[in-house]
Amino acid sequence: MRIAVLGTGSVGQAIAARTAELGHQVTIGTRDVAALRTGAQAAWVAQHPEVDLATLADAASAAELVVNATNGNGSLPALTAAGAPNLAGKVLLDIANREFPQAKVVKSLNTMTAELMVHPRQLADGAHSVFVSGDDAEAKRIVTGLLISFGHTDVIDLGDLSTARGTEMLLPLWLRLYGRLDTAIFNIKVVR
Repeated sequence: MRIAVLGTGSVGQAIAARTAELGHQVTIGTRDVAALRTGAQAAWVAQHPEVDLATLADAASAAELVVNATNGNGSLPALTAAGAPNLAGKVLLDIANREFPQAKVVKSLNTMTAELMVHPRQLADGAHSVFVSGDDAEAKRIVTGLLISFGHTDVIDLGDLSTARGTEMLLPLWLRLYGRLDTAIFNIKVVR
């Protein structure tokens, strides 16, 4: 699958590296490709030659699946730069926030740290839950398949996109657990 990852921080890097490792054609979208090659993330770029670099718009236009891995404040500017026409009709895995109603948004992975998103079984024994919310059943199927390929075994479909508000409300709990446990390598398990 052709995947565009919008965001060059730890979440974007983790998602890009893992999806490329799984055999997907991955492009990181950034505002400034040259700065990414020479700046603070140049070492990561050099270590991952299998991940292409492009502008936000070019990455989104060529992708089948777009991952919004930007921080909350950067989401709207990054998605705007990617371009509404380049997002229209595409599956958008949203780890942050969104405002593009023509994209087939699926909210997921926002309840855990970046490395745990992509290596759930190696880092925390895999016995935890990951949630998906979205209005488009096919988009959720695609994202669920990606989550399973990462190693997630308990994917819970919460329903339409409005249910993502529930997972967003886990952030205060997550922050307190992080402070108490002194590690970000944990997640929540729904026991049924």
